[in-house]
Amino acid sequence: MTGDGGRRRCMCTKQDFFPERSFQSWGNYVDALKQMPARLVDRALTRSTLETEVEIKARSGNEMKRTLNWWDLIWFGLGAVIGAGIFVLTGQEARRSAGPAVILSYVVSGVSALLSVFCYTEFAVEIPVAGGSFAYLRVELGEFVAFIAAGNILLEHIIGGAAVARAWTSYFATLCNHEPNQFRIYAHRLADGYNELDPIAVAVVLIICIIVLKSTKASSRLNYIASIVHIFVILFIIIAGLIKSNKKNYTPFAPYGPRGIFAAAAVLFFAYNGFDSICTMAEETKDPARDIPIGLVGSMVITAAIYCTMALTLCLMQPYGEINVNAPFSRAFQAVGWNWAQYLVAAGALKGMTSVILVGTVGKARYLTHIARTHMLPPWFAKVDPQTGTPVIATVTMTIATAIIAFFTTLRILSNLLSISTLFIFMLVALAVIVRRYYVAGETSPANRIKLIVFITLILASAIATAAYWGMSKNGWIGYCITVPIWLLATLGLWVYVPVARRPKLWGVPLVPWLPSLSVAINIFLLGSMDGASFVRFGIWTALLLVYYFLFGLHASYDTANENEGEGT
Repeated sequence: MTGDGGRRRCMCTKQDFFPERSFQSWGNYVDALKQMPARLVDRALTRSTLETEVEIKARSGNEMKRTLNWWDLIWFGLGAVIGAGIFVLTGQEARRSAGPAVILSYVVSGVSALLSVFCYTEFAVEIPVAGGSFAYLRVELGEFVAFIAAGNILLEHIIGGAAVARAWTSYFATLCNHEPNQFRIYAHRLADGYNELDPIAVAVVLIICIIVLKSTKASSRLNYIASIVHIFVILFIIIAGLIKSNKKNYTPFAPYGPRGIFAAAAVLFFAYNGFDSICTMAEETKDPARDIPIGLVGSMVITAAIYCTMALTLCLMQPYGEINVNAPFSRAFQAVGWNWAQYLVAAGALKGMTSVILVGTVGKARYLTHIARTHMLPPWFAKVDPQTGTPVIATVTMTIATAIIAFFTTLRILSNLLSISTLFIFMLVALAVIVRRYYVAGETSPANRIKLIVFITLILASAIATAAYWGMSKNGWIGYCITVPIWLLATLGLWVYVPVARRPKLWGVPLVPWLPSLSVAINIFLLGSMDGASFVRFGIWTALLLVYYFLFGLHASYDTANENEGEGT
């Protein structure tokens, strides 16, 4: 090929980003803006179909390679989840929010995460595409809700990778016998929380990106090695830590009371973040119906057991008021006189966090790929490399965004904002399970549809009221006597009075509607335990998403839907 041809092949044009009719001229775009209300109603009420979500894979140009089995997914699950959450946030929340009762915080957030795993698993088996929760919500709750969720999904994965990368720097510093913050650069003119610059975190993210670009199977092999080493280090921490334990450190057990436990649980939900990345690998799984349930549920149960045991161990080793918030396990061994052990722990933590960044990089690129396939984001991001079978453009784009956030933003800010986005998305997925089971277009009668809407509204309203009452009333209990029975009766009414419209073909959430309804309630309750500043940041991000959707995403999606068959209403 000539040099000119090579340059043309590498260049990007407007057609790569906005090939739709609405963007072909200024006149077309102005006409599209004039039609915005009608288009919004059309797309907001449009639900995709399973067939459509599978068919749009072709828009990537090449298919992803099916190379993964349930064993791969379990290790991907462990690698995706066990990282910065347990190795950093355990110390942070034990010292500042919950005390030794941080173990109960892990139980609460673990129950919520496990309920979400059940919901995700049903969708991943029934809709085995790379879009994960975005695809599930597009099918059940419609495009508009799916887009808002999509923006938060991308934010969740960018922030999650950035948070883990910054924690990586802290443990690397302790491994080199330095203070956890010593390798960061302080920029005094920047705002507090954004002035601790972290070039090491950027380097780690970029190196892992290069590995992921090679192939998914190569990433899986690296994850095996890192995760096996990681498990051995975790066993060492638990056994050696219990040897050096002192039960007096567990008194007082809950110095900050129940509010501290739930506030910590909301933040520690971050520690369970990552399992949804496994759902995005459905296109690369040999037998999704068998492999995904085993991989997801198995890895989550193992993770929850590890977290609770490690939290117990940390608080038995050291009084909660003396725990180091940046590298708690390393410094705990130093405090009990085992200086040599802190280096082993730091090395193990680095292995674990490397796995988390690696699996997160794989997952977030596949989310972006599927969202771009729908044209709600430019389709250029959906391209799959024919040689490696990986979404190169999406991977590089998400990596650059992660590196920028990791360079500036502290872990405290990142973990709170991440938990809000994650809880919000998990709540929507649980809601989507209820809709999927009880509503099928063209089959569900108008009367049953109205009853479904009423009961879902009551479930949401009672959960929001419970969370609001928890936040506003420090010692009250009367409100719970009203809100909790409303939730219970609404779920019971849904179970008794609305007939099931669809049953899962391969694998389904047990005890529907009780488990998904409980998942909705717990996720909303934990949202009510978050700090106000995080909600402000969440609101700003959502506002930016809406601006983009109304100006670009809505029109691109509308044009694409009209040009392609297969979307139902």
